[in-house]
Amino acid sequence: MQEYLVGGAIRDKILGVATDTTEKDYVVVDSSPEEMQSLGFRQVGKEFPVFLHPHSKEEYALARLERKVGKGYKGFEFDTSKSVTLEQDLSRRDLTINAIAQNKDGSGDYIDPFGGLEDIKEKKLRHVSEAFAEDPVRILRTARFASRFNHLGFTIDSRTLDLMKMMVSSGEVDALTPERVFKEITLSMNSESPSTFFEVLVETGAYQRLFPMLEMSPDENFKYLDQQNLTTEVTFALWLYNQTSSNIGLLCEHLKCPKDIQHIAELVSIWHDFASDFLAYESEEILNFYLKTDGLRRQKRFDLILDSFENLNIDISMIDQLKIQLNSIKISDLKNINIAQELTEERLSVISRFINSAK
Repeated sequence: MQEYLVGGAIRDKILGVATDTTEKDYVVVDSSPEEMQSLGFRQVGKEFPVFLHPHSKEEYALARLERKVGKGYKGFEFDTSKSVTLEQDLSRRDLTINAIAQNKDGSGDYIDPFGGLEDIKEKKLRHVSEAFAEDPVRILRTARFASRFNHLGFTIDSRTLDLMKMMVSSGEVDALTPERVFKEITLSMNSESPSTFFEVLVETGAYQRLFPMLEMSPDENFKYLDQQNLTTEVTFALWLYNQTSSNIGLLCEHLKCPKDIQHIAELVSIWHDFASDFLAYESEEILNFYLKTDGLRRQKRFDLILDSFENLNIDISMIDQLKIQLNSIKISDLKNINIAQELTEERLSVISRFINSAK
């Protein structure tokens, strides 16, 4: 048996972006499940043999070939016999930059049968073979790599882009599961340029097919997404801020988004215009804003809403200052039998004084 380091770890090492936490994947040639288990490896793959190393717990997969037998990314049969070569295994990968291998210990030359090294030099994302079109996940992955390496100058090869468009028009993209789409979205939102991910989906036509419930304007852009140090909740809110709350609800129901992501996106969508002209409203309307956003009780969530506003270039200083004053009201100081009514009156009084002092 021969063991090789493959894929992302090799790519990131060449690009100089590998870290101590970069995952390493290995391909094993000329072996079998029985031999791997006899060496202490534990099988974890259900669809094809993937094993965890007995000590490092890193993943080792038997070299395999794929044959398309049905729709979607699960419509494959696999051949993991000992006769499958390393080059055959690399040939089934999505992009040439992910189809480079090296000896397990890092010694020797790179094994690069499909020109991945040259494509890295040319900063090009190019498919390995026409088999790329058999797996719709590759549309999402290619868009994500474009977003991750955008700051390095990478672009998608025109032939690969044409293939992605064909996969959309043929309906192959419709086989993607909502869970996988959501996973790729969240991964892209942690990249250097999340806007590029969505721009690629728009260019290929996949955006409209994957998110039919969202409205698109002719000048649709995703400029707010590329700001630094954003949480996933805030990035989602910035993506969807110009959608209606009902459309956001339909999207999140379809993608099975966590409720916190959905609620924050909905609240930002509803209230961002209000927040941009905060002091122009009456005291009752301002109090309603704090109550509807739960800004006086759920501090962490409200901070995410304010972060979203701020990244939409809305000045949140007055909202934050007034929130502090409202939270300083002590229930123990209220003497009325109807505490709820007196609390409301005291809050309205605080808001009124704040507005007057701010003008």
